[in-house]
Amino acid sequence: MTRVSEAADSTELAGEQFATLLRPGDVVLLSGPLGAGKTTFVRGLARGLGVRERATSPTFTMVREHRCHNDLGVTTLHHADVYRVRSLDEVVDLALGELVEEGAVAVVEWGELAAAVFGEDVVTVNIEVVTEESRRIEVGGAGVGDRAEAFARWAS
Repeated sequence: MTRVSEAADSTELAGEQFATLLRPGDVVLLSGPLGAGKTTFVRGLARGLGVRERATSPTFTMVREHRCHNDLGVTTLHHADVYRVRSLDEVVDLALGELVEEGAVAVVEWGELAAAVFGEDVVTVNIEVVTEESRRIEVGGAGVGDRAEAFARWAS
């Protein structure tokens, strides 16, 4: 399921609309090169979950926790960035898998580095740079499950 974004604000909107498809317990692994728009996508996703403060990259803090206000049952957004981790053990130490058990959603930037920790039951989002402004946002993963039709509508 692929969606094309023509500018940063449409990448943010894509994230906001994507958020409406999430459920408590979801783990979203974001991948894409530096500057692709991963944090921009998360900023929109956070807004879609009713996060009131601005979501910023947790590159140096590793994980930021945001309270959510929505009708989806998602109470907390755990936004992680594992770009600076040196080993898979460091990802395990973040305990994101345990955090999502409490009505939360975890979104992990550089998710391909953490994929082994979470197994297959994740939603994957790959953001590819097409041009300076344009991005291709591809969603997949076993975590999509019975929501495939809804994600396909999101993509179109």
